[in-house]
Amino acid sequence: MKIRFGGAGLLCAVMSSSSGGPGPGRASSPPGRLLRLCGVPGYEQHRMNDVLLLRPEPKETQATGNENAHVVFFPGDIQNFHQEMAMQPDASPWLSFSLERVALSLGVRFPGQHVWLVRPSQLHLHKFSCYTNFVSCDMFGAPKHSPDYGAVRHLRALLSHAMERAAIAKPLPPLGGASVPCPLPEGFSLTLVGFSKGCVVLNQMVHELASARTDPELRQFLDSISDMYWLDGGHPGTGDTWVTDKWALAELASSGVALHTHVTPYEVCDPARAWVGREHRCFVKTLEELGARITQNLHFEDEPACIANHFRVIEEF
Repeated sequence: MKIRFGGAGLLCAVMSSSSGGPGPGRASSPPGRLLRLCGVPGYEQHRMNDVLLLRPEPKETQATGNENAHVVFFPGDIQNFHQEMAMQPDASPWLSFSLERVALSLGVRFPGQHVWLVRPSQLHLHKFSCYTNFVSCDMFGAPKHSPDYGAVRHLRALLSHAMERAAIAKPLPPLGGASVPCPLPEGFSLTLVGFSKGCVVLNQMVHELASARTDPELRQFLDSISDMYWLDGGHPGTGDTWVTDKWALAELASSGVALHTHVTPYEVCDPARAWVGREHRCFVKTLEELGARITQNLHFEDEPACIANHFRVIEEF
């Protein structure tokens, strides 16, 4: 059987079952500023994700004057830790977009900030990213969004536990369910970036905004988000690639978060999946009408649509 996988869109034969990652509780540190944290729990013990942290250069942090700026990146299909990708024939051609390489690229894009990459809880067939801890999805990662799945709460708890394990000087306080939450660290700010399949996490958070804001701890966390980036969103479903629900988008617009879309012809100009382009235009147009702070960018417009440019948007945004 042939299937197009996620935003990465290669045609791959479905031959085997899913793969997991390293066992929980073990952390390994690649050379330099990279720290790999395995099996980090979220707000429920069974919701665990591997996380890769790129620590900022001290001189860059001093230059920005903020030691509590954080970027969280959600990768797309086939992206994995470098060693795992090197062992997979379908993944090895894309080693330049392994989690470690992307972390280093993001460190240049966001100097002085802590960069966190969240590995999906499952990579079905070593290819299909399934963010089941953040959104309900099928085995190939196509999402089914809802207003109360718990993506915001999971991310909040995941970052708190990851910061504690990484011995961050001023970590997020743990979730306590208090009516008066502990204050966030001084200067704490958060930038969220989704690439390809990883955009389903951002979309799920948008669907949860209204309900999450009724929780004082989650509202405080949401208020710390300064920017959200959608990088060439895509998944193997037949819809919901971009949020089009006007009520959900109204919540997003009222949040004041700076919104950015970066797309390529590979996703938004594919006649075989015309709904992706339509949904993207609806997403942007609706948010503009609602007064949101949004920018849109079409990359490689004059080049043939190809998967190489799809990945390159990570380097170009």
